Amino acid sequence: MVAVVAIIIIGSGGDDNNDSTTAAQTTPAATATGTGTVTTPAPKPSIQVITIKNGKAVGGVQTVSVKKGDRARFKVVSDADHEIHLHGFDIAKDVRAGGSVTYDVKTDAPGIYEFEIEDTTTKIGQVKVEP
Repeated sequence: MVAVVAIIIIGSGGDDNNDSTTAAQTTPAATATGTGTVTTPAPKPSIQVITIKNGKAVGGVQTVSVKKGDRARFKVVSDADHEIHLHGFDIAKDVRAGGSVTYDVKTDAPGIYEFEIEDTTTKIGQVKVEP
């Protein structure tokens, strides 16, 4: 009986420290698939940022290019209160000084759709939808 207890203690390492990590804990995705490869989710697409300073788009008029059927995503950051109007989709959003607004629209038809500071009719960008 004493020999059995000694074998169990020696076999387990006799250590109560639970800080050890096994390969299964560090690479569960690789062992779960059985293929040795790790599949990671696709990163979210980056969002284009258009910055308005002193009533104009920094860097000039910006173009957001997408394929028909994709989503056009962009953010407008402003140093002053404005209404930003996306023509063709007829979406207008108010942006506060120091704030931002985000657009996320499904594109159904090829074309070029301007967006502007509505109160000054200053063009700050365009969504270009390609076939």
